[in-house]
Amino acid sequence: MVETAAPPTARVGDLRRQCAEIAVRLEGGEATGDGPRARVKAEIIALYRSVDQQIGELAALKEEVRRLVDKWKAAQQTDVATLAPQFTGERPVVHVDHLGASTFVEKGWSRISLGDYEGAEAALTKALELSPNDPESESLLGWAQMLQEKYDDALLNFQHVLMRQPANALARINVGYICLKKRIFGEAIEHLSKAIRLDNDKKATLYAHFYLGLVYLDREMYEDAETFFQKTLVLGPNLIEASYELGRARWFAGNRDGALDAWRAGHAANKFNPWGKRCAEVLDAVAAGGDPPRAA
Repeated sequence: MVETAAPPTARVGDLRRQCAEIAVRLEGGEATGDGPRARVKAEIIALYRSVDQQIGELAALKEEVRRLVDKWKAAQQTDVATLAPQFTGERPVVHVDHLGASTFVEKGWSRISLGDYEGAEAALTKALELSPNDPESESLLGWAQMLQEKYDDALLNFQHVLMRQPANALARINVGYICLKKRIFGEAIEHLSKAIRLDNDKKATLYAHFYLGLVYLDREMYEDAETFFQKTLVLGPNLIEASYELGRARWFAGNRDGALDAWRAGHAANKFNPWGKRCAEVLDAVAAGGDPPRAA
């Protein structure tokens, strides 16, 4: 009796064995004659349907896992206060290509979203081996490397992206951030100012103002730093690190009451956020007669 469908729980290995067995029988001439030909055809159809069912069930499960990733990210909201840009970007569309590069691009995106930056770097490196000079792969690889603090490698990839996409504001603010971390202030100002002039991505414009504030704070140009942090908070009131840094700029400029106001506002905005917690910590420190840290 010919099976009409394999069980839904059939493993890939079982399905591969069925496929191999049918192939052997076909090579042995079993499909000759009306009766054998009909049987083999029915088995191939049943196998195809089983594989198709497995693909559908796994695709649905994959979407459920993706939702778990989104919930995990929302729940943790990062336990560590970091100045790095928040990873952003649309999920890549996986399309069929003969090289399979798009699958590795999607895998890299997913792993960055989950915080597996090393795994993302490996997947995206493979994507670029299969499809060199792809801006999407280079940009994502830059993110993965930047978030591992591999700044030189990340900078190279973002520069490649900007050569082909000079209006890519997110790539520009990432270059600006890396230059800030490497204390290449002139180049940081150039890229961040260009991102503001482009004004084609809200998140990029927000972070460009914030990082320019950090550049001027590092250079002890406190009035300029305060101006950019205030603009940042107008554009993104929930970017609490801007409240923390605004407080530092005011404190070191001698405006201690203004600094206390900024830190209180940052803590009140979200006391569970790591930067909200840092605002509370610095309030306690200065109340005890201390000073805020010179470094972020």
